Amino acid sequence: MSKLKIEHGASKTRWVLLKTTIEEELSADIDRLCRWSENDRKYVVNELLRFAIAQAEEFQKYKVGLPATTEHGIRDPATVPPATKLVSTPATRVSREEPSHAS
Repeated sequence: MSKLKIEHGASKTRWVLLKTTIEEELSADIDRLCRWSENDRKYVVNELLRFAIAQAEEFQKYKVGLPATTEHGIRDPATVPPATKLVSTPATRVSREEPSHAS
């Protein structure tokens, strides 16, 4: 099993806004990790997500089987089967809903 390694100081990267909410305790832990590592929040969150995604073996197999990426690294939505959308309820439960296809 590999280990998460967070370097001191953030890297220069092209950032994309991810609109989401997280649990309060996770937010507090991320803030602690930021203070401990002397990094800004977006760097720490990116490193945590990068590590988690790399550890997800089934997802990595799925990712390899997808069609080629576009120049921006995002797969062409026309070639990717529709995915389910995760929706958080006020009680912090996660449910799966099929995406709606409005005409």
